[in-house]
Amino acid sequence: MSNPNETAASVERPLNFLEEIIEESIARGDKRVQTRFPPEPNGYLHIGHAKSICLNFGLAKKYGGLCNLRFDDTNPVKEDVEYVDSIKEDVRWLGFEWAGEHYASDYFDQLYEWAKELIKKGLAYVDDQTQEQIRQTRGTVTVPGTESPWRNRSVEENLDLFERMRAGEFGDGEKVLRAKIDMAHPNMLLRDPIMYRILHSEHHRTGNKWCIYPMYDYAHGESDSIERITHSICTLEFDVHRPLYDWFIEKLGIFPSHQYEFARLNLTYTMMSKRKLLQLVQEGIVTGWDDPRMPTISALRRRGYTPESIRMFADKVGVAKRDNVIDLGLLEFCVREDLNKRAERRMAVLDPLKVVITNYPEDKQETVECVNNPEDESAGRRGVPFGREIWIERSDFMENPPKKYYRLSPGGEVRLRYAYLIRCDEVIRDAEGRVTELRCTYDPESAGGKSSDGRRVKGVIHWVSAAHAVRAEVRLFDRLFTRASLDDPEEGKTFLDYLNPESLRKVTGYLEPSLAEASVGDKFQFERTGYFCMDRDSAPGRPVFNRTVTLKDSWAKIADK
Repeated sequence: MSNPNETAASVERPLNFLEEIIEESIARGDKRVQTRFPPEPNGYLHIGHAKSICLNFGLAKKYGGLCNLRFDDTNPVKEDVEYVDSIKEDVRWLGFEWAGEHYASDYFDQLYEWAKELIKKGLAYVDDQTQEQIRQTRGTVTVPGTESPWRNRSVEENLDLFERMRAGEFGDGEKVLRAKIDMAHPNMLLRDPIMYRILHSEHHRTGNKWCIYPMYDYAHGESDSIERITHSICTLEFDVHRPLYDWFIEKLGIFPSHQYEFARLNLTYTMMSKRKLLQLVQEGIVTGWDDPRMPTISALRRRGYTPESIRMFADKVGVAKRDNVIDLGLLEFCVREDLNKRAERRMAVLDPLKVVITNYPEDKQETVECVNNPEDESAGRRGVPFGREIWIERSDFMENPPKKYYRLSPGGEVRLRYAYLIRCDEVIRDAEGRVTELRCTYDPESAGGKSSDGRRVKGVIHWVSAAHAVRAEVRLFDRLFTRASLDDPEEGKTFLDYLNPESLRKVTGYLEPSLAEASVGDKFQFERTGYFCMDRDSAPGRPVFNRTVTLKDSWAKIADK
């Protein structure tokens, strides 16, 4: 039986399998821990990368080691300085600082020399086949591949051709350098994989120095070895790449970095493919990589997520050996938990209905005292103006309410948050019959929302003084896709067929005046509505707020139906 006096904080979680591996190494005397986070600078990082960042930097910190940031920049056609800068910003925002900043391109000279060394050992050759011909002759899982007619070129000829490739004598795709392993190997990645291809393309760091570029599988392990990485942590889809990773290191006789795989993050209602995310950007389906509907770290930051909430999410997800799918609701739970503690409360009306308090003096206005954050006493209090005319949410009024309806209705009474009790006396409609205004009376003796005669009023609604309200554009972001799993679309459909038409709705909100002084990135809880963040599109006198997350998981209710 568990100890009832134990708290969640006092109970240590069990070690994950990577921590067990490291602790076993330390017990054997191998105390040095060196990890790295190795993104390809061909897009913005997303929430899946955030998990990897937390894992690599977290393990290094826990065991007194170091973690490098290394850009695997081996494909100049798809890479850009913009992506490099965004990645560095994301890592720092998450709360981590790298020991060394490296690039695979830093090692191009060494990788080239090692490739020539493999040629001299008879372990690599220049192939004149096109990449399409190579693909066709690779075979299948049950059928061995076919050896290239150029596979048995002499060492001297291979060296000469490779150096001429380097010198720019051949066109793109005209020749490749392949490792000579085994065309019948059961692991198809070891069927003479391509090591170098010709790309006459300017590199974002090396310019036009190179016209041949190493393939990821060749450069990755050697880069780890150069940096003396002890634990090369990759996602599970790279487990079939590990034998090739080990083969290059073994044949070159270099530092034996070792690769370990963990399950990648799969999140419901979320697209994790950088290629498809780029498609959303290029086709204008979203406004950019940091569109708050995107799963990128920059988008989550703009939407109002905190680094603490993402680190909490990564910790709760944990480290597994098998792929699984995490409910997006867990990520939203984490940001709610974090913002509940730190976000100050404000009142905002997003679907306004005017209320005129007929017995409140026309020339009177007063200030009511409101709590900034009930979870944090140090946040203090603020004054909010109150007057004869106020805005309330349209959903807080119903003409024919059901039983146990505790908001405003004809003849009904509610508490105005921090202010007074009001009773609805009259409903005003326009020519089409739509309710446009409520005429109410207030109880002057009910300041603070407490009745003077002890009568019970259960309903409490928020409000904003019409005379003092700040008009703002409020962007109500929701999930970008309507389908939980995007990996198995129905026949004839693509992931684009599941775009949520309600993923963005813009409304004009009326906010309490203190929000006019907010700064870009400031986060608030709009009482009874959700958490919101001031967007960078704001301008003086024209604030824009993004909804970070609702107060409750409304999608859980949808899923139950």
